[in-house]
Amino acid sequence: MGRWTLTALVINSIIGSGIFGLPSVVAGYIGKQSPLAYLLAAAGIGVVIACFAEVASQFGAAGGPYLYARAAFGRFLGIEIGWLLLLVRLTAAAAAANLFSNYLAEFWPAVQEPIPRLFVLTLLIGLIAVVNIRGVKSGAVTSNLFTVAKLTTLILFAIAGGIFLLRAHPPIPAQLQSGASVPVRNWLEAVLVLLFAYGGFEGAVIPMAEAKDPQHDAPFSLFVALGVVTLLFCAIQYVVVALLPGSAFTDRPLAAAARQFGGTTSAALISAGALISVYGYLTAQMLHTPRLAFALGEKGDFPRFFARIHPKYKTPHLSILVYAGIVWCLASTGSFTWNVYLSSEGRLFIYGFTCAALPVLRRRDPRAHAYRLPAGNLFAVLGLLFVFLLASRVTRSEAIALMITVAIAFVNWLWVRNWHSEC
Repeated sequence: MGRWTLTALVINSIIGSGIFGLPSVVAGYIGKQSPLAYLLAAAGIGVVIACFAEVASQFGAAGGPYLYARAAFGRFLGIEIGWLLLLVRLTAAAAAANLFSNYLAEFWPAVQEPIPRLFVLTLLIGLIAVVNIRGVKSGAVTSNLFTVAKLTTLILFAIAGGIFLLRAHPPIPAQLQSGASVPVRNWLEAVLVLLFAYGGFEGAVIPMAEAKDPQHDAPFSLFVALGVVTLLFCAIQYVVVALLPGSAFTDRPLAAAARQFGGTTSAALISAGALISVYGYLTAQMLHTPRLAFALGEKGDFPRFFARIHPKYKTPHLSILVYAGIVWCLASTGSFTWNVYLSSEGRLFIYGFTCAALPVLRRRDPRAHAYRLPAGNLFAVLGLLFVFLLASRVTRSEAIALMITVAIAFVNWLWVRNWHSEC
């Protein structure tokens, strides 16, 4: 992959399904000032990305944060980060499935009832799992089509909404200047949930083995992608809160805002675009994440059954089935917001350990042929402070889910250690 191909991959990895649902969640915390929360989140993520840029440039092999943690801190923490990375992917996919049912309600309101919702989730996740078990021959072409649909929907929404706001009399954007002061804890909650929107770049750096010049291209791609998505996210949030006084009380904010400037037809088009985008996102996740578990199982860091291959279709069928089953459970028992929070909080660990790996790897190999971030140790400290600050907002239920994941990873490490000692 060249520089611009890698940049496009990072942008596509960041702009997932979350932006179709997060504007209402963020507006619930910050209200009309919520576009500023995206800038604050981008500043914090920018520090983390700076650390990722240096750390990722030192590795030509695939693995991403799992590989960084293992290289810097050993196999135990590598396995822990591997499981947390899976948790992030699982909850992100579950949140996307929740979002699919939310936007489907634009065409079929009954899907908001428990039984129809479970039926849709089962059909959606099950169909994608079956397709992946049987093999996906045109995965790259399909991924490109979904990417175009996703970006087209979001860009057209931002442009059409912006034009409508510029023509409004009195000017609607002036309403954004009013509003009571917002408590600090609300800003922290908003920034935490926006880790879901800005997350995904850590997945894009996993295939560094296929990059032409990771030392120079990884930093360039990460920073350019951050700038592009920040502009788009701020524009979308601005349109939503400017057009919807009650933007915090809808579960499909882009469709509700589109109805304000384009009527029912625009709302239906945005909803259709959201459904296509979310389906594409879930398809990509079903394709990639089980293969991460397969790779870890093949290396002996995960139980060996994850590495089993279907005798006929030559796909990691058990990994796909396990992944699909867990996603279904998380989606059917949790809400979009709960899965978003759990995914964001799992990312805190991944980001924190990658920031901490920077000074460790510098000391270990000071002459490594890699990108060197100016004041890199300072950025690592700032990244850790950012992570610890947001970690203060973790709730009890989400902390329990994280602790269960950490405990499973610990048992996995004990099993791996004993298995290798017997070999």
